[in-house]
Amino acid sequence: MSLRAIEEKDIQYFQSILESKNVLVDQENLEKYSHDETEDISVLPGIVLKPETTKNVSDILKYCNQEKIAVTPSGARTGLSGGAIPIKGGVNLSMERFDQILEIDEKNYQVTVEPGVIVEVLQDTLKEKGLFYPPDPASKGSCFIGGNLSENSGGPKAVKYGVTNEYVLNLEVVLADGSIIWTGANVLKNATGYNLTQLVVGSEGTLCVITKAVLKLIPHPTQDLLILVPFRDSVQACEAVAKIFNAGITPSGMEFMERDAIVYALEFMGDSTLSIPDDIQAHLLIEVDGNNKEVLFQEIEKIMEVLEAFDTDEILFAEDQSQKDQLWSIRRKVGEAVKAQSIYKEEDTVVPRYELPKLLQTVKSIGKEYGFDSVCYGHAGDGNLHINILKGEMSDQKWNQELSLAIRKLFEKVIALGGTISGEHGIGLVQKEYMDIPFGQVELDLMKGIKKVFDPNGILNPDKVLK
Repeated sequence: MSLRAIEEKDIQYFQSILESKNVLVDQENLEKYSHDETEDISVLPGIVLKPETTKNVSDILKYCNQEKIAVTPSGARTGLSGGAIPIKGGVNLSMERFDQILEIDEKNYQVTVEPGVIVEVLQDTLKEKGLFYPPDPASKGSCFIGGNLSENSGGPKAVKYGVTNEYVLNLEVVLADGSIIWTGANVLKNATGYNLTQLVVGSEGTLCVITKAVLKLIPHPTQDLLILVPFRDSVQACEAVAKIFNAGITPSGMEFMERDAIVYALEFMGDSTLSIPDDIQAHLLIEVDGNNKEVLFQEIEKIMEVLEAFDTDEILFAEDQSQKDQLWSIRRKVGEAVKAQSIYKEEDTVVPRYELPKLLQTVKSIGKEYGFDSVCYGHAGDGNLHINILKGEMSDQKWNQELSLAIRKLFEKVIALGGTISGEHGIGLVQKEYMDIPFGQVELDLMKGIKKVFDPNGILNPDKVLK
């Protein structure tokens, strides 16, 4: 079904339900909301709307559904798969004014939030009360809860605590026709009908717009220990990951960084306090947490015993909170630092953790075959490898015409290893052409059918996830 462009009558309607300052049509703002952090892709919306209430969202969607106008929900626009790019123009529906923590229920370990709350703000607020919301993407200082819900985000803590969907109890959402519903109940167990809550989480704004979320919390751990382990062989670093788990240890963080990843991050930050010997090819950043420091020291000792079988250099033990913060800051800056080096494409592959060494070898092998360099890093404990493919000296012809063949070949190998093509960044715009690799036609038709039920006119985040 064709969707139409924004007209003057639409602007007048939106100004009748929102203050004029929240109805943006000037070039500067259209450009600001034309992209997220995905590569260099930019498409102007026809208009940017900033609602503040669920009724505002309902009125906007009801109107756009009737008028066949595309609506692209957006948050902090930190996504890496093009989910917030308004590829069909129309309305960019910015949820940034939905920025309230509505209720912290300390008795039931729950919090009700709006989708525009910054993840780190929520975590810091909860920590003051001894409560913990674990999902923590690298961009937690700027990304919104709504984006995390839409992408089913993970982050370093996911290896021990799980990803976003494991903490979502209930959602208030607005459907394409303007209907307002709650998807579940504020309880820890729910076997009542189809699980609409979990269907919405990870749906990337293609099924509905989230306006409130009830999240499960856990007690905040009081102690943690952190080590940085240098390896002379990057494949060995990947091999060590499964061995640590096989020894009965579940770290609260297990991050892999190739040499270039950590070097670029240090240069990007202007940090000269950490020197990387010439023969070091990769690092593992390993954290354990809990409430008993003696137990944590025992876990670190066990990890050290496992590492004795590998060719490592001197292991850095973070001595205080300042050093811990520094090491985590380096890890969280890697993505931004790598992207500053070159035009790039980032893949978000995930495999069973034991297959991580094979995945890394495959990436390097395909890179040699097609002539590209790559910098790899990610959540090794989950088998989640972020692969940054750098254009570097590649010709435009190879970059534009042959790279998609290399990515397809990589994804086919990922599936053969028992993995899938996105662990936490979503499919969005840039990965939808590869959805035939993990799924057959039956599965794809089921997904298209679900989309049709929720959004029969195809106005919600069109041309994302599915072709």
